[in-house]
Order: sequence, then C-alpha cells, then structure tokens
Amino acid sequence: MQIESFSDEQMAGQRLMVGFDGTDLNSDLKFLIDTIKVGGIILFSRNLSDPDQIRQLCASVQKYALSRQQPPLLIAIDQEGGQVARLKEPFTQFPGNPHLEGEEDAVRFAKVTAFELAEIGVNMNMAPVMDVAAEEIQIVMADRVFGYDPGWVSTMGTLVIDHMQQGGIMAVAKHFPGIGRTTLDSHIEMPRLNIDLAALESSDLVPFEAAVKHQVAGIMLSHALYVQIDSEWPASLSPRIAKDLLRDQIGFEGIVLTDDLDMGAMIGNYDIKVMMKQVLSADIDIALICHRSPKIEGAFEEILRIISDSTEAKEKAASSLERIIRLKKKYKLSAHHL
Repeated sequence: MQIESFSDEQMAGQRLMVGFDGTDLNSDLKFLIDTIKVGGIILFSRNLSDPDQIRQLCASVQKYALSRQQPPLLIAIDQEGGQVARLKEPFTQFPGNPHLEGEEDAVRFAKVTAFELAEIGVNMNMAPVMDVAAEEIQIVMADRVFGYDPGWVSTMGTLVIDHMQQGGIMAVAKHFPGIGRTTLDSHIEMPRLNIDLAALESSDLVPFEAAVKHQVAGIMLSHALYVQIDSEWPASLSPRIAKDLLRDQIGFEGIVLTDDLDMGAMIGNYDIKVMMKQVLSADIDIALICHRSPKIEGAFEEILRIISDSTEAKEKAASSLERIIRLKKKYKLSAHHL
C-alpha cells in the first residue's frame, strides 16, 4: 500500500500495538483490526496454549487483516529468556541474559528463538535488553541485563540483534536511554534518575548506539524520568529523549515504541489523551497498550483527532507511518507466507 492511499483512520490505527483477550480470532480482535485498524498486536500468556494454537492465531489475524484491506500486522512477544519468556515448553527455554556465558550463547539464543518465533508466525521480539547494570546498588533489572560493562552489553546485544534479524524476526532494543540504574519498578511507579547526559553517554547509551549501527528494527523507550534531560516527561513521552536524543543526535531511523502505557508509572500520572498528544509530538511511532480496555479506543480517537485537526500533525504522522510500512515491507510481512 502507498502512504498516500491511507485514510486518517488507518494512519491513527497503525500507531497502536495492543494486547487482547482470548486465544483465537474472536469478535473483539476482529474489531481491533477492522475498526481500530491497529498496526500490531502483542501476545501474552493469556493468548497462548500450544504451538499449533499460536500458529493458527497468528495466521488467522494476518489473513483477516488482508481481507479487510489492512497492512499486515506486527505480531510481537516478550521472549528475552529467563525471567521474561512468554513461550514455555515445548519451546526452548534459556536461562536469561545474566547467565549467558559467552558470545556463542548469545548467538544460539538468537538463532533458536528466531526460528521458533518464525515457525509460529510471530515477527517481532521485544528483545534484547540493552540496559547497563549499575554496580553497588540493588537494581530492578538485575535478572534481565547482560552485565555492568557497556562494551560487553553492546557485544552480546548486537549478536542477538544480528542473528535474530537474520532469522527474519525484528529485534527491539530496550529500555532507552537505559534503566540499569533504577531501583523502582515502572510496572508500579515511575523511577526518577538524576544523571546528566554525559553520564548516560559514557555508559547507558553505548549499547543503544551499537544497536543503531546494527540496524535494529525498533527501540523501546523506558518509563523513567531523567530529570536533568527532561524534568517534565518520562522518556516514553519525551520529545527531548525520543526526538532530540534518539532520532536527531544518535541518528536512529527505525521505529520507536513506548513501553506498555498500562504500567503503573503511566496510568497513575497521565490520561490516555495526554499520552497520545506526547507520543505524536515526540515522533514516537508506536504506542504500546498491553491490556484490553477502553484506553485503546481512547488512544485511537485522540490520535485521529490530532491528525485530522492539524496539517503539521498529519505530515508528521505520515513520516511515522512511512517508517512503519517500510519496516513491514523489509521483513516481507504478509498472510501468504504463514
């Protein structure tokens, strides 16, 4: 599909990746695809039972999107290994990033995981975690990071990116610009980090810059507030971080995603209209809403309102849509190959 042929409703819906309830193509999932026109879905344990069911689910949603003249869907999952792995046995289980002992382990994780995801029709993995752990404090991310050395995190993370994407699975590096120093869990409340840009550049940003050089498909923003960079907005809503730092300074041209906007750090502080206004103003491509609720409809309606009311907003939305569609074409997403 050509960008010029997209309706305002499609331009709005493509900016959303959503969670849903159920294990098959039910009426609500059809509504999200056909009426909300979502650009992607994300799978959780509540959607998964066995490989055949997951394969059928992914194939059916892609075929339904095609039948409704919608672009193919991004179908994402969190399969980091270890603590965060939605797919259980018979899928291969890995010990998690802190327990990968060498480069061969990272390559094996990426190759096996990419093969198993491709086999069931998933096309995006919300991995690898590229956060650099801070030493001498008890951090939230201890069980999910590669380690304390930015060089090591870069090496292991880019191996995962390269081999995952060579296997046809889009990798998403997270959580920009780094939450390896956080002691609060953003699932519950918003972490505040009082560090300056120079400190980030010497450590936290190093793996993300490496990920950009390795053409990572997507980068996920954190829900932390970096008070010396943007004292008002957390990274996931911040033009200074998403646009000025990630896009303009680092030069990332792939898709930028929020972390789940249903997390406590966000829903306790902002309503969905405010969040969508910030997502659009920050040139963030995809808003992630992981639980089925009226917030999904609210997000869609607010994006649609903003791009319908402003020529400038619509032009920015078209640029974002172009990035999303370009990525879908690059990975040859379609219902036909499932």
